[in-house]
Parts: sequence; C-alpha cells; structure tokens
Amino acid sequence: MRLWTVHPRFLDTKGLTAVWREGLLARKVLRGETRGYTRHPQLVRFRNHPDPLAAIDAYLAVILAESRNRGYHFDATKIDERAQAAPIRETTGQLDYEWRHLLNKLKERAPERFEDSRLLKPAPHPLFVLVQGDVREWEKR
Repeated sequence: MRLWTVHPRFLDTKGLTAVWREGLLARKVLRGETRGYTRHPQLVRFRNHPDPLAAIDAYLAVILAESRNRGYHFDATKIDERAQAAPIRETTGQLDYEWRHLLNKLKERAPERFEDSRLLKPAPHPLFVLVQGDVREWEKR
C-alpha cells in the first residue's frame, strides 16, 4: 500500500489507479470493515488525524479529481468527495524519499513520463503541508 505524499499529477496511469484502489482499501481499514492491513505503516498519518475518515476521503477526492482530468472513470460513489479535513503535516524528507521512489518506478514502467518528470521539483498532495524533517520512521525502506 502506498498513499503518496507526492501530488497525484506526477503519477503515471498505473500509479494513479493503484493509489485509488489502495486508498479505498485504507478507507475500509479506517472504517473497521476489513481485518487485513490494519497495522500498515502508511495508515499512521491518517489514524493520527482528528477525523481519519474525512482525511482519507479528502485525500481520495484529489485522486478522483486527477482521474477526471485524465478522462478516467473512477467510481465517485465510493467516497465522500466533499469531505473537508485539516491538513496533515508531512516532512520534506518524506516527500523527497517518495519522489525518488516514484522516479525509479517511472524509469522502468513509463520512461517518457520519467523524462518529463526527472528534473521537476516535487509538490505534495494538497492534503499535506510540508515541514522540515527526515523520512518518517514508519516508512519501509
């Protein structure tokens, strides 16, 4: 499961589809509707949010908007796309780590997108506000 800190506009088709699917799984976990993935480290920042369900829906709403921009048809009925959530603080180190991870994936599966992206400065998903810091301790390296 990868719930990217990186803005979804940087994801390739596989990445965008995967984050939607994995975000929906995270939503089920947060709602107590599944036994799997309950201790997954990617869920820490959502679990620590004052309103975890609003946070995951706000996160997924941005993914949904990006899918629409690309002409994809993700099922909007699976989330509350009007959900509002306080921003989540995330570190610059976490964003940079994920950016390098994404570029490695793009290099292999979407070389053209890699070439278009490799010199860009990563931006975070709008739910996240950046603070100085290292890669998070929950990140599996």
